[in-house]
Amino acid sequence: MNKSVLALLIPVLLSSISYAQTDPENVSDIDLEHIVVTGSRIVESIDEVPATITIISRQQIEAQLKVSSELQAMLATLVPGMAASTGTSSNSSQTLRGRSPLVMIDGVPQSTPLRNGALGIRTIDANSIERIEVIKGATSIYGNGAAGGIINYITKRPDGNSTITGEVSLSSRFSAVEFEDTAGQRLEAMINGHINKFSYVASASYEENGLQKDAEGDVIGLKYGLSDAVMQNYFAKLGYQFTDDISMQVVFNHYQSEQDSDLMDVVGDINSGNKTYAVKAPKGTVAPGEPQGPNNQNIMLKYTDETLFYNTQLVIDAYAQEVENIFFFSPVLANLDEGYSGGQSLIKSDKKGLRATLNSQFEWDNIEATFIYGIDALNDVTSQPLVDGRIWVPEMDMDNLAGFLQTKWVFQDGFIIKAGVRRENIDLVVNDYSTLKLCKTPDVCSVPVNVVGDTLTYSATTYNVGIRYNWQAYFQPFANYSQGSDISDIGRLLRTATVNDIADIQTQASIIDNYEIGFTSVVNNNFRLEFSAYRSTSELGTTNSYDAATGIYMPVRAPQEIYGYEALVNYSFSHNLDVTASYAWVEGKDTKNNIYLGAKQISAPKGTINVNWSPVEDARIAFTYLYVGDRKRFDPVDGAYVGDKGPIDSYHVVNVSGYYNFANNWDAYIGIENLLNQDYYPAKSQAYTYGGYNIKALGTTVNMGIKYQF
Repeated sequence: MNKSVLALLIPVLLSSISYAQTDPENVSDIDLEHIVVTGSRIVESIDEVPATITIISRQQIEAQLKVSSELQAMLATLVPGMAASTGTSSNSSQTLRGRSPLVMIDGVPQSTPLRNGALGIRTIDANSIERIEVIKGATSIYGNGAAGGIINYITKRPDGNSTITGEVSLSSRFSAVEFEDTAGQRLEAMINGHINKFSYVASASYEENGLQKDAEGDVIGLKYGLSDAVMQNYFAKLGYQFTDDISMQVVFNHYQSEQDSDLMDVVGDINSGNKTYAVKAPKGTVAPGEPQGPNNQNIMLKYTDETLFYNTQLVIDAYAQEVENIFFFSPVLANLDEGYSGGQSLIKSDKKGLRATLNSQFEWDNIEATFIYGIDALNDVTSQPLVDGRIWVPEMDMDNLAGFLQTKWVFQDGFIIKAGVRRENIDLVVNDYSTLKLCKTPDVCSVPVNVVGDTLTYSATTYNVGIRYNWQAYFQPFANYSQGSDISDIGRLLRTATVNDIADIQTQASIIDNYEIGFTSVVNNNFRLEFSAYRSTSELGTTNSYDAATGIYMPVRAPQEIYGYEALVNYSFSHNLDVTASYAWVEGKDTKNNIYLGAKQISAPKGTINVNWSPVEDARIAFTYLYVGDRKRFDPVDGAYVGDKGPIDSYHVVNVSGYYNFANNWDAYIGIENLLNQDYYPAKSQAYTYGGYNIKALGTTVNMGIKYQF
């Protein structure tokens, strides 16, 4: 394996990967709105990237935080192509262009692709994030798990050159429909500064939710719920500038969210039209299971040498991550013969990684050339046991070594060409194991299978090429082709094995081919139009088919085609008023069987309008409108919809927030979610027919707070 990687690196290494090669802390706030680091692992102008990118600025994050701290809702509102939020702790079905994105913090993967539990988006509090960069479309730039693209949370940086600055914020959030027991509280604090060659940022967030109530005043169901949830996040970034060229940075982040509630669900059925809601557990009873929610911590070390040798920069990133995500108690995991009325699973994942990236830049007469190259190494040990000790998904021990090479060529007439290659080598060790006996009823159970383990090996060479021509400001077309190598969710395949040898399970990697064309148009610096159309194909996917005999959803691996388009318009009426509108449509099929893909992958059409207005110097108001359209591709089976194929009816949601600087360094703010108290099921709740998922959305919910800056 090592020889093949070295063979790739020796010839002429070209690539584009990792977090901030040129330190973004040395870039002004104004410039930050026009650069991107995620897609190429170096700082570059967004106008030199031949792909669709969404950047969420700190100002946008703060406006959304006044309504809700949930990152799922923020991404759904601000990212075209991102499926609408679910209103729960899970980002299941919240795909990016119909495929799962890889979530990262400063370039370090947070998702658990070997057993995708769909909790990767909630891995850090928004208060610790400086900006968010979303690169769309399959890519192998950061390795496994990026079939739909990349969401990179770029953490806060020291502000200015002060020894110490900071802020403290206190807020309360409650239902305006039915106030009783809904009041929660949130505390945020942050300090940062520079002391000679030393810099630091530290932040902490603590939030307690009250009961979450829908438009009818009922408590929303508990499956991936947020009622009575307690969140805490602790973040620190320490930096030291040894010389003008050499620096080191250490980042630590701990995030935990737990729902510890004395409620229990009254389970409804989407086919009958009865919603799932929660009530107080009867006296003398206790809700089964342990508190559910994500729990992870990261430590990252970055060493930068700006002038390793002529025109070349070196960045070394080392990181470690621990994940322990606990899921809800489920009767599906029952086995009465062994004394289990149900079960509760947890995904455990330990990652350790090292990245060495070199960036060489050259300039000739009319050409600027950038070469990015290096090695990525990752060890990921993931499993999904049950809290009671049973093993559902055995331990998977993955070693991943990759070499990469990317180039960018900029010609003075505005013509940009990017091309790259990545060689991926993966060894995945799974020891002998037995599948779990699960019982739909006492008499209807799955048959456990003893599976002989092995070392699964994967190797792939993936390519990307993109062209952009900044012909005129009003027409800047681009086109790109990129590949991704994806072995996501091997754990789901292992836990439903029906054969005795792991070699006979269809665990092959998917190669995703992604094609995109589009353009950007800027007129008079106050009007911006973006449009893109895309298509992605893969010979293997992972959908599900319901097994009526056992009540288990079995993976189906079949070729897939996903296609769609996105449009975004931004207009600045003046320096204190701007409006952004977007629309996204995506569709996908299992091309072998000529059937549409379900809601776990394909989202309903989505439109958004975001208005930011500063009526006076010390005040700002933000207005957001979300439209989710119909998607009705499936017929009922024996009179009922099954799986993730329920019909989706359209709905509209309006949020508003604002703040006022009423005294030196003091702000008061308010945010209102679902201003018009729309009574609706979110798209996932309509499409998912699984028991307990048909929960309604939040009714009108108010968030009020005060902030002090020093």
